[in-house]
Order: sequence, then C-alpha cells, then structure tokens
Amino acid sequence: MKKGTKLLLGGVTVAAAAAGAIGAVIMKRDRKSKRFRSRAPDSWARPGMKVTFRAELMPGRDGDERTYEVTDLLPSGRVLLDRVNGEHTQTEFERQ
Repeated sequence: MKKGTKLLLGGVTVAAAAAGAIGAVIMKRDRKSKRFRSRAPDSWARPGMKVTFRAELMPGRDGDERTYEVTDLLPSGRVLLDRVNGEHTQTEFERQ
C-alpha cells in the first residue's frame, strides 16, 4: 500500500473511534436522566389497594379476615392500613 493510503485509512480509523466514544458518552448521560425521572411511580402498593397479611402472621384467620385497605404510602416504602395500627412492610403481605 502507498503511504498516502495508509495515512487516509489511519485517519478514518481514528475518526470512527472518536465518534464511537462520543456516542457512548451521550447514551450513558441519557440513560441516567431517564432513571431519575421515573423513580416515583414504581411502588408496590397504592392508596385504596387491598393487601392480605401472610397466614403465618395471623394464624387461624381466613384470607378475608386478613385483608385490609392501604390508606397511605410512606416515603420509606411502608404502608398505613385501615383498621390496623402501625406501619407495615411489603414482606408482611402475600404476593398477589
């Protein structure tokens, strides 16, 4: 190959690598901003939702007797329930 062709191919290679690096930085920046934007709507419970305590926590009661309504969702991820005192975590309830 001639010297001019080698220089041309080398320049094209460096330009392609630079374009790839710039594209990767832009894609990484966009991904972070989307992640922080959609944080709030993802929650395991919402006010008005019905949840059922696990049978191990309330032995001898039917599923209907262990079902309560969520009144408030706290920032810590815990919930307050109607007719039940205290804060409760997701691990205390059956999976739906």
